[in-house]
Amino acid sequence: MPDIIVKKFGGTSVSNPEKIEKVANIIISSYKNNKNIVGVVSAQGNTTDVLIDKAYEINSSPSTREMDVLLSCGEQITISLLTMAIEKKGYAAVSFTGWQAEIITNSNFGNARIQKINTEKIYTELNKRNIVIIAGFQGINEFGDITTLGRGGSDTTAIALACVLKAKKCEIYTDVSGVFTADPKIVKNSKKLSSINYDEMFEMASLGAGVLHNRSVEMAKKYNVELEVKSSIENIEGTIIKNEDKNLEKMLITGVTKDSDIAKISLIGLENKRGAAYKTFSKLAKEEINVDIIIQNMNENEKNISFTISKNNLEKSLKILNKNKNIIKFKNILCDKNLSKISIVGTGMISNPGVASKMFEALHEEKINIHLISTSEIKITVLVESKDAKKAMLAIHKKFFNEF
Repeated sequence: MPDIIVKKFGGTSVSNPEKIEKVANIIISSYKNNKNIVGVVSAQGNTTDVLIDKAYEINSSPSTREMDVLLSCGEQITISLLTMAIEKKGYAAVSFTGWQAEIITNSNFGNARIQKINTEKIYTELNKRNIVIIAGFQGINEFGDITTLGRGGSDTTAIALACVLKAKKCEIYTDVSGVFTADPKIVKNSKKLSSINYDEMFEMASLGAGVLHNRSVEMAKKYNVELEVKSSIENIEGTIIKNEDKNLEKMLITGVTKDSDIAKISLIGLENKRGAAYKTFSKLAKEEINVDIIIQNMNENEKNISFTISKNNLEKSLKILNKNKNIIKFKNILCDKNLSKISIVGTGMISNPGVASKMFEALHEEKINIHLISTSEIKITVLVESKDAKKAMLAIHKKFFNEF
């Protein structure tokens, strides 16, 4: 059997008939080079947002199960249109929804996890030399219910398929030509990276880089799937994501990211006794709420805990914490939705002292106040006021990449 290539196309890449035809040409070009092609697509443009609005027109509190039934329709439209475009050009293709492709997930509606993929049906079509187009973002649970995979779900679908099909490569097509040192829409002189390693890509994805979802990068690393992020508009080389990247040794950092989808919660006046953090975060974890930066400070009698979450989880988190106030035992709760997370990522900072100082110098020169700081071996993250976020990103990028 010829090598299998998985090609994933995001919503902007298939947003209108002209773009769908362009995607069909990209797929056919690889197919003609004696490759077996599995295409994975997202819903067109803002289709998912439109469907969400329709749901709330009917019911202000729809069930997660029915939301998944509704939201899965977007990708179903795209797979059929793209398959039609390929057939129009004289090539055999077949489309599968998530359940037809037998992508089996757990029952966590809205944020399901893939448990297994039965590949027999896909292999049957590939053995006939048919192009296979699969709906991203969706699957089916053991009870036959449609599920969706949450934010970045189509990336996860593509990489999971590449894993189980033992694909030679997984290509992620977007409206940008690869992974850049910063968002090129914000930082005009950002530099495209020819390659990046999994760990750095995972951090950048987790910290606001919108090119890939962190779950998909984590899976690619686990199964050693080579990724390439490339343009669906221009036929040029993209960015390779793989295990090693020797070129990175020459750079202090790999990139600067911004994430404005955050809120900070501060619990004030907790008893200075062991178990406070456990009581707090176990309640949030039970409700599937991810917590990011955590800062604790204390004196002899009491302590305060601050942490960040997605803005979408703020109302739910406050409700959970207030409901359990007598168990957690805090005096007051504060929240702030007007903050952004600015981060630098790079394996180069492990062996180069002074990286943090350089970042803080850039912020100081622009008179930008830092609310929280979090560090790891290959990243430094700060919280700044949202009104200063763009300025902070530009200043930090200039400080580290002014030679470009």
